[in-house]
Amino acid sequence: MAVYFSILLVAITLITGVVYMLDKLVYAPKRRDNLKATQQQCAQPLDEAAVEKILTPNVWVDTSVQIFPVVAFVLILRSFLWEPFQIPSGSMMPTLLDGDFILVDKHSYGLREPVTRHKFVEIGQPERGDVVVFKYPKQPQVDYIKRVIGLPGDRIMYKNKSLYIQPKCAPESDTCPKMTQVLTNFKQNGEYSQRGVPLTRYESVMDNKSHEILINNHTPEQASRFYVQPGLGRGEWLVPEGHYFVMGDNRDNSLDGRFWGFVPEQNLVGKAVAIWMSFDFERQESDLLPTWVPSGVRFSRIGGIE
Repeated sequence: MAVYFSILLVAITLITGVVYMLDKLVYAPKRRDNLKATQQQCAQPLDEAAVEKILTPNVWVDTSVQIFPVVAFVLILRSFLWEPFQIPSGSMMPTLLDGDFILVDKHSYGLREPVTRHKFVEIGQPERGDVVVFKYPKQPQVDYIKRVIGLPGDRIMYKNKSLYIQPKCAPESDTCPKMTQVLTNFKQNGEYSQRGVPLTRYESVMDNKSHEILINNHTPEQASRFYVQPGLGRGEWLVPEGHYFVMGDNRDNSLDGRFWGFVPEQNLVGKAVAIWMSFDFERQESDLLPTWVPSGVRFSRIGGIE
């Protein structure tokens, strides 16, 4: 839906922009000339109502002139600066919850044309640990949100629900980094659950930055469904150049790179930087109000995203 909205927004901006320029350069001067000619033909000065009637454009031109600055501002803001998104699932718990509304920074990874997504200004690249929104490679019209685990050239291994990373060997280095396990520290058991199953919360530390993850210790690893990269064993991946490997923080309830591979750089939408609103939807089917109507606001969740 986001890509269709972008196309529609660009189309409206172009149409109203053309009408806006035609009015400023052609139609408005003609109306002023018409007013001047009409006044010259009258013995008495025209009253305010007559002047306003002559100078006022038709409804289509007037509407375009009024809304063009607004839609142009929205287009610039949404395409190049920040865009709001809603979290529709629990794959990023506990970092993000269903009902969180987030703000995505769209310029940290470069500026892109809003329809073709061609990058025309290079600014920066994702870092390991960033929470990113991207176009799902298997269905580009759908936006996904996950955490960057592997950068181009990294070797990733996920075995027995433990994550191992071997960073890319720098060209000028004589020795390459070894594959090391990403450390996790137990935080709490049972605070979060999914479909009635309690989840265990851990703190994960990558590159001296920490975030929390959830593990379902009551289910086996779904290794049989993992994406198998040619030449590597199941549960091991070498991130190609120009691609990223992503995972959800809710490790056993996330359809991520372990199952479908890598995110091309051109699919990146932006970096999730903040939660600007968060709603509870704790309603039953028997309630008077529909389940999609919020039951409360989680003010404590408003703030930056780690």
